[in-house]
Amino acid sequence: MSIPWHEFKTLLANHRRVLLTSHVRPDCDALGSELGMAGVLEAMGKQVRIVNGQSTPPNLAFIDPRRRIEVLGEAVTAEDLADTELLIILDTSAWAQLGPMGEVVRGTRAVKAVVDHHVSQDELGAQPFKDTTSESTGRLVLEFAKYSRVPLTAEIATPLFAAMATDTGWFRFRSAGSVAYRAAAELIDAGADPAEIYNELYEQDTLARVLLRGRILCNVRDELDGRLAHTCVRLADFHETGALPSDTEDVVNMLLAIRGTQVAVIFVEQKSGAFKISFRSRCSLDCNQLAAQFGGGGHKAAAGAMIAGTYDDVAAKVLDAVRSAMT
Repeated sequence: MSIPWHEFKTLLANHRRVLLTSHVRPDCDALGSELGMAGVLEAMGKQVRIVNGQSTPPNLAFIDPRRRIEVLGEAVTAEDLADTELLIILDTSAWAQLGPMGEVVRGTRAVKAVVDHHVSQDELGAQPFKDTTSESTGRLVLEFAKYSRVPLTAEIATPLFAAMATDTGWFRFRSAGSVAYRAAAELIDAGADPAEIYNELYEQDTLARVLLRGRILCNVRDELDGRLAHTCVRLADFHETGALPSDTEDVVNMLLAIRGTQVAVIFVEQKSGAFKISFRSRCSLDCNQLAAQFGGGGHKAAAGAMIAGTYDDVAAKVLDAVRSAMT
């Protein structure tokens, strides 16, 4: 599914002041895509600003050494962004995932575009540039850089490598095909240091994060002869361990490491009282379709949703749907 980069470049040609944003609970693909795209656009002479609806998680702060990613409501207001000419939304096509930036997207007079690899899609009033066969949005940014003949620097390559590496589980998911490996090699040649990036991502755990992970694993339950594994994280777990919501990222993938597991689900309680649900599959079950039943979305092998209600009610509804999809 090739993106018409000539159309994207034409869109850029008519605008100088560009605003980049992505989804709340930002991960490395969101942050890395923003930073990589900013570097590419600045090399093309654009004036770029990155503003998200939520702050960068502390464990991912390494990806933004210049601290150029701003947060709406902390040091920047919607009024500060009024001069935006082109707003580019990266790594999401859903209103719910934009959080506070959703109001900026709705109210802006700027031309809007989306660069994304997710299947699910809302009408954001933006021109879509999507490739749902790509393992990451980061690789799409790399494609655009190459199309535009922008020289890759270490500052561009590092966040893009982190974006690709995390969305492929460090290149172990089936989504990481030969194209991804060749792209990774290009980024390494441009200055990305895999050993250093891995160290920052996976070898800098806080004690709180380790303790929270232990609780999550202690809560694991299996069903359907071990084909389904699920677990939960309650607000008390965060409070008692001192962990952060971002410390739950990627833990659901640990459930797929259990022999015989085909589908994994994690329920993470939010301060709002809702539950963030993450689905993972390594069988024919389509996580995107499953998440869509609850207003969410994502990919076939990985998707998520946010559901309001008590844990017992939410877990019952979601697990019933998962069991039905697996039988």
